[in-house]
Amino acid sequence: MKARRLATVVSLGAVLTPAGVVGLASSAAAAPTDCTITYGSNWAQSLCTGGTGQHRITMIQRHFLPEVGLIPCVGPWANVGQVSYTQCANHTIVSVFVSTQG
Repeated sequence: MKARRLATVVSLGAVLTPAGVVGLASSAAAAPTDCTITYGSNWAQSLCTGGTGQHRITMIQRHFLPEVGLIPCVGPWANVGQVSYTQCANHTIVSVFVSTQG
């Protein structure tokens, strides 16, 4: 009886393990895709049209007073198909990028 129960547990483990691996792979592949960034001197936005999950825009500026340093302007998390938008000041743009989460 113990051998039969052990065989059932081992067989069930063999079936569940690949399903768990597939589940992880598919959720990792579900991150937003086809993302575009548009920005001006004091604003930025991102739009992702493929995949699932959320995205947000970030604009980094350098303040005209060196002692102030960098200014991060971060938009809200937005679902695929929606725009993430942020306003910033009129300082020198250092970088603009989109972050995603599945």
